[in-house]
Amino acid sequence: MKFSDVLDIRNGRNQRQVENKNGKYPIYGSGGVMGRADDYICDAETVVIGRKGSINNPIFVNEPFWNVDTAFGLVAHREVLLPKYLYYFCVKFNFEQLNTTVTIPSLTKANLLQIEINVPDMETQLHVVGVLDKICHLIELRQKQLHELDQVIKSRFIELFGDVKTNKFGWEKCRFGDVSVKITDGEHGTVPRVNKDDGYLYLMARNITKDGTVDLSETSYVPEDVHRKIYKRCNPEKDDILLVCVGATIGKCTIVPADLGEFSMARSVALIKPDKRKVDSTFLVSLLKSDAIQSDISECAHAAAQAGLYTNMIVNLDAFLPPLELQNQFSAFVEQTDKSKMAIQQSLDKLEMLKKSLMQQYFG
Repeated sequence: MKFSDVLDIRNGRNQRQVENKNGKYPIYGSGGVMGRADDYICDAETVVIGRKGSINNPIFVNEPFWNVDTAFGLVAHREVLLPKYLYYFCVKFNFEQLNTTVTIPSLTKANLLQIEINVPDMETQLHVVGVLDKICHLIELRQKQLHELDQVIKSRFIELFGDVKTNKFGWEKCRFGDVSVKITDGEHGTVPRVNKDDGYLYLMARNITKDGTVDLSETSYVPEDVHRKIYKRCNPEKDDILLVCVGATIGKCTIVPADLGEFSMARSVALIKPDKRKVDSTFLVSLLKSDAIQSDISECAHAAAQAGLYTNMIVNLDAFLPPLELQNQFSAFVEQTDKSKMAIQQSLDKLEMLKKSLMQQYFG
């Protein structure tokens, strides 16, 4: 069957006439909720798909909503198609193949209506939805557990050390430059790229995640001569700190893991080499992640002539210096918490693989 046989497409409209911050209904764009409205276009259990922009990010909405003119509402004919089954099909389907432009990704109603969808009997649809709902629920639980453990670490930091701005415990005040052997950034400008077998790992902002890990799912590699030039200047090592200093994820940071091997970095990533006589890496990266320092980073970046965090700014970020023994106590607590996070992450990875396998089985 085609989409035209089993669903209707509701065009979005400009929200200005109905927008109200206290409105009863959410306003959806292709990226999610954008505000509130006094009226709605689509009924509950409708799938939102982007007309422009985020065209590969289907959203299932459980309540009536208004969709803006850059988003379509896909309304299933419920006598033959379950709305949630349609949603899971859309999650699996690659809408990018229907993109009609070379600039901003766009979809047309006519092209959407031609999409082929296998619609099994209602009993089968109910089974598929039931299985995938359970797996998605478990995935959400694992993600919530990881977030809550991060909050536990944050709370423990405040409990032991307080806030850098108020410094209620009266720790010695200093700057990041005072507790670092070196603070530098990666290569400025464009560098040549090569295949993995012919080069060295080249970290960019996208490789530092919001969870504070190094993600190598999308990697770049540079020739040996370029790598040596950057590596000699930065000399990144285990327990150094990587900080995103350019782009949308500015302020994200992580400790260099032991198994990363030799690498070099782009300008979008700065390296902080802690002075281990004074400061523990885990304490320092948690200080960087604190609300106070993240606020300072944001202010510095916006104040720069070209948006970004430069090494002289990092050097002058506020810090304080509790006793190293207390820092080590905090580091041991984080290490134990990270073991719990690792077990949860492994479970999450297995669930994601299971979901991917089942989506392939159900929707091809």
